[in-house]
Amino acid sequence: MKTSIYSLALSLLFLGACTANNEQTQTIATSDSTGKATATPVEKTGPTTALLGSYLKLKNALVADQAKDAAAAGNEMVTAFASFDKAALTAEQSKTYTEIYDSAKEHAEHIEANATNIVHQREHFDMLSKDIYDLVKLLGTSQTLYVEHCPMYNNNKGASWLSTEKEIKNPYYGANMLTCGSVTEELK
Repeated sequence: MKTSIYSLALSLLFLGACTANNEQTQTIATSDSTGKATATPVEKTGPTTALLGSYLKLKNALVADQAKDAAAAGNEMVTAFASFDKAALTAEQSKTYTEIYDSAKEHAEHIEANATNIVHQREHFDMLSKDIYDLVKLLGTSQTLYVEHCPMYNNNKGASWLSTEKEIKNPYYGANMLTCGSVTEELK
């Protein structure tokens, strides 16, 4: 009996997720520790969703010291920029977006082209992170992001990056100094 109730609840959650997708929100069905079906919200879609997704994959690849994965994420980011729809932007937003796009796309391309040189990828990630920060400030985000800063990177000049979690996982030093840094800002 319990199994059929859980199955029904799970089915309803999936049906609700499909219906809610029209409103640009999604949920996924999961089970909590008691086995009850629960709905977990997934990031809402917005103008920056694809770009942030590829940026976060890139950041995570650098955290894991995976240059080839970072290159693949750089390629994904170039594709996300190419498919970005500027139609909903105001004239002023469009102009600023184009400036950010030109710089960010170049850095993503450099990261993609240097699949065997993680040091060079990290140099471009520093500049790309500034561009993505500007993009989020311009267009907003549908999820909470944390601006995190490593004071030691680039001969103690420091560098920042965006993350979805408060826990520091440093993309500039990876395993060498994984927790070096602090949260400096929260974006919503």
